[in-house]
Amino acid sequence: MKRIPAGVAASHPATAGAGMRILREGGTAADAAVAAVLACCVAETIYTGLGGGGFATYFDAGSGEVTCLDFFVSVPGTDGDREAGPMLAVDVFFGGMPQVYSIGGASVAVPGVPAGCGEVHRRWGRLPWADVVAPAAELAHSGVRVPAAHAQTLDACAPALAWGEGAAVYMPGGRRLQAGDLLRHDGLGAALERLAGAGPEIFYTGEYAALMVDTVRAAGGSLGPRDLADYRVLETPVDHAMLAGHRVRARHDLNRTVDTIAGLPEDLAQPGRAVGVATALRDQGRQKIGDTTNVSVVDAEGNACVVTTTLGLGSGVWLPGLGINLNSMLGEGELITADLTPGRRMSSNMCPLVVIDPDGELAVAAGSAGASRIRTALISTLLGVLVDGLDMAGAIGRPRFHVVDDTVHAEPGCRRDELAALAAAGFRIRHWPGFNHYFGGVTAVGQAGAAGDPRRDGVGLLL
Repeated sequence: MKRIPAGVAASHPATAGAGMRILREGGTAADAAVAAVLACCVAETIYTGLGGGGFATYFDAGSGEVTCLDFFVSVPGTDGDREAGPMLAVDVFFGGMPQVYSIGGASVAVPGVPAGCGEVHRRWGRLPWADVVAPAAELAHSGVRVPAAHAQTLDACAPALAWGEGAAVYMPGGRRLQAGDLLRHDGLGAALERLAGAGPEIFYTGEYAALMVDTVRAAGGSLGPRDLADYRVLETPVDHAMLAGHRVRARHDLNRTVDTIAGLPEDLAQPGRAVGVATALRDQGRQKIGDTTNVSVVDAEGNACVVTTTLGLGSGVWLPGLGINLNSMLGEGELITADLTPGRRMSSNMCPLVVIDPDGELAVAAGSAGASRIRTALISTLLGVLVDGLDMAGAIGRPRFHVVDDTVHAEPGCRRDELAALAAAGFRIRHWPGFNHYFGGVTAVGQAGAAGDPRRDGVGLLL
């Protein structure tokens, strides 16, 4: 039986540092995760923000209970007094593949990040709310440096991120931010200080709610006061599947991660498992980008909190004077389903998870960015740790392959014997020239250590 050391894994050093600060101050995994998520909303705005949505998975070490919270975005329009206008189509080239997204006011869904952070803290937090918000507010006032992998994402996503008011943020003076440049959002520090004092309700029934409605409607969206006032964090059922004698527990996501794990071949030895894994991973061709990030935290008591959040690509609609970009989830084609009526929660590929070992102890707390590649990245990591005996950094950092229909997208360094077996089984192999954030962005803390994904310049820190 092995107890996981307390730690934080995230996709930016500043994000991980915010979580570690709260752990050192005596906070729980939930306190540290909320602090890190709010820090994401400052340091990782290329991926996420207060105007986005997400999911949290919490493991209680004392009871063994796992809880999944849904604070993803909801469809606006419950006020019934405003029709959304047209969206703006933007072309994004990702690994040479063109992707079409839609942004603008009509793409904005009801955000859930403030409410979600508040609910995670209310249920499992120990420190005062203001203390948990403080690290992010300080980062917002000072600004943060852009990691190289984040700058690469910005290069791909600039048509959306640097549109409208985003141009001044991501292309100051007409020059796109590069690795090492300072990322600043004017007004965000003051907004976070107000959040610390007034609580998350400020975005739903307070002064920022009215500002959000006016801003989105002026940009052609349908968001209304009732949409915000009626928004609630939901508790969702927890699925499970067995992998190498361990129980994987997570929500049922759009891409069916837990079901895919249950469908993996019985023989998981390399290289023979490759075809079975690829067959289980085969999806319907969803391969959108999506701006997403993840935070994984374990505290000294063994509790774990994993939170994944996203903005989509960002709508390009910014709350004036607050440095907050709103989500573009209604412009994400792969998330548009036939049942999207006003007030309904949208679906998502995000899947923060925990893994319980045969002794009932926490083995892994992990999540990933990467839209439809989230499932691929998580399964690759879990196979590395639970089956192949790698440490966390090795499991996250090794080459991955992702399956779209009958095409296997392979990073350099994938095993040749596996690729040969896949080709012999009828899969077409597409070789990528280098590691790429297309293949996801895992952050995980577990018995095998703590690590962030090198594809996002992630870090893992242990207390």
